[in-house]
Order: sequence, then structure tokens, then C-alpha cells
Amino acid sequence: MTVQDVCNSMETWAPLSWQESYDNAGLLCGSRSQPVSGVLISLDCTEAVVQEAINQGCNMIVAHHPIIFKGLKSLTGKDYVERTMILAIKNDIAIYASHTNLDHAPQGVSYQLAQRLGLEQGRVLRPFKQALKQLTYFVPTDAAEATRTALHAAGAGNIGNYTECSFSQEGTGRFTPNDQANPSIGTNNQAEEVTEEQIQVIYPAHLESSILKALKASHPYEEVAYYIQGLDNTWDEVGSGYIAELPQAMDATSFSTYLKEKLGLAHFRHTAWLGRPIKRIALCGGAGSFLLADAIKAGADVFISGDFKYHEFFDAENHCTICDIGHYESEVMIKDAIHAYLSNNFSTFAVLKSMTNSNPVSYA
Repeated sequence: MTVQDVCNSMETWAPLSWQESYDNAGLLCGSRSQPVSGVLISLDCTEAVVQEAINQGCNMIVAHHPIIFKGLKSLTGKDYVERTMILAIKNDIAIYASHTNLDHAPQGVSYQLAQRLGLEQGRVLRPFKQALKQLTYFVPTDAAEATRTALHAAGAGNIGNYTECSFSQEGTGRFTPNDQANPSIGTNNQAEEVTEEQIQVIYPAHLESSILKALKASHPYEEVAYYIQGLDNTWDEVGSGYIAELPQAMDATSFSTYLKEKLGLAHFRHTAWLGRPIKRIALCGGAGSFLLADAIKAGADVFISGDFKYHEFFDAENHCTICDIGHYESEVMIKDAIHAYLSNNFSTFAVLKSMTNSNPVSYA
């Protein structure tokens, strides 16, 4: 197994096209063809984490946060980013980051936080828009099933809890092959009419290349007639944040204790409790203030996230209670999820969770 195999596996779960425009997820250093001796999973990639990988015999690190966020203009060791990269490069350690794309992925960061809290009946808080497309193509009736099968295998036609979805209608295709054509049906320079099906399937935009490849490989025509439309439909399984419910409503005191116990918190910042039972919980791993309005609109009693600024706490306006548990604390459980995922996909090398506490924030 190579570094590229691990990259491919992570991008099956969290495609790079799902990352925010400011992000820098993906392979940050290392050769894609390098065989993997072991993978170390961490929330952050620091000098201490790289040294841990060296000590554990791991030559690849999969982190949530990218160590390189802005362009590097030098590698002189003047700061922790450059020193981390130098140490990794000197020891042939590949570094891969799965950041906002993993925030948005099904069973991503916010989902894992909800699981840690034992929440039920969950859904994505702000589903993606314009991440789905529709493919319409035309095929002879006797080849329609073969193309549908190939497209479904490539990932087209999945809608929520339903798979192999498509729509088709029959019609007549007309064409005239020229001298240079090599038609599978018809004769050069003679008009032809063929009974065809028009088939439509929805697919995730990031799979477009493989889906078109499957269409052309399975289609009998030399020139495949098709067109693609972008959709404004939301993709309910992919997006920002998560909202779910406690098994049973709690009062503020009980919920505060529950939150601390489940997440191992000594304390957390919060706005005023609203004096009503707490049942519906919105969550966003990391810095989630941008989702506060979504949480309020969804009827959340509490919104759990991190990195709220002072004035942003006012925005709750007694519609819900903000619980700022800290950036690290709201995301650290993703290490367990990545570890389980890669361990399930690879058995030829060790997949280890970093024991380094990379949280830069301490509490007195």
C-alpha cells in the first residue's frame, strides 16, 4: 500500500472538492508512490507529532488541521510550521490533511461530536447546495440497462436512502454518419433512425470524471450524446454542522454536568440558560459561529461549538444557549473516527492514534 492509496481512501470519505476555498486539505508533503509502513492519526501536525511518528515507525501522518495554510516562501526553521515540515521531509514522512472537507462529509466531525454525546435522530444542519448534477444521455434501448448498471457502479443515482435511481423515456434518435465515422449502428452518409432511451441520473459533482468515463465505456456509440445540468438541490447528507436530540430532555444543571462528563470538560463558556427543557442540540466542530442563525432557525435549545468571540455571544438573543467548549475539545474525537475508518480499509500496516496533546490552549 502506498501514500496514494491512503489519500484515495480518505478522499472517498471526504473528497477534496468539499473543502472551503480558503482551506488547504490534501497531501502536503511526501511522495505519493512511497510504500506506507504505518499511519499516525492526529488532530494537528506539530513537531511533537512528527517525532511521535518517527518513534512509532510511521511514515505517514493523517491530520485534521493542515500544517500548511498559507504559501511557504522559505524553509529555514524560523517558526513551528517550517520546523515541522523540515523534520517530516528529513525523515521521509508524508503529511496529509482532511479538514473542512471532513467537516462536511457524512459521519464527519460534527456527526462524531453528536455521537459522543449520545444524540439521536440527527441531520446535517446546513446541507450543501450545488454539489449535485444531473446527467441526461441517449442510448439504444437494447444497451440502456448496461449503461445504467455502469453508471450506478460509478456512483450515480443515489438519492438519500435510495440507490440505482434513474428516469427514462423512449424516443427516436436520428443521425447521419459522415465518411470518417465508424458507426456501431447505421451506414456512412446515410440517415439513420434508432429507437433510443433518454435516461437521467443525479450524481455528486466530484464524481463527474469517473461517471462520464463509465458512460463512454459502456455506451455502444462512437459519439455519445449527453448533457449535464447543475442543480440547486440541497444534498442532505453533506454539509456544515449537525442537529440532533437528546434521548430525554434535561434541565440546565443536568445538561451542563452531562456535557462535561461526556466530553471530559473541566468547564466551558456559555450564554444564559433559557429556563426551558433542553432537548434539541445543534453542533459544529471547530469554529462554528457562522452556523448560529441556522441553529436558531432549526429550533435548537443549545448550540455547541468553539471559538466564539465576545460580541458573537450576543447574537444568541435568548433564542438558544451557546456552549463554547473550545476548538480542540469539539474536534478531538475525529481521531477515533479516522482511526476506525483507515483500520477497516487497511490491514497491511499499523494505524495508530497520536498520544500527543496538541491543544495549544491551557486553563489555569
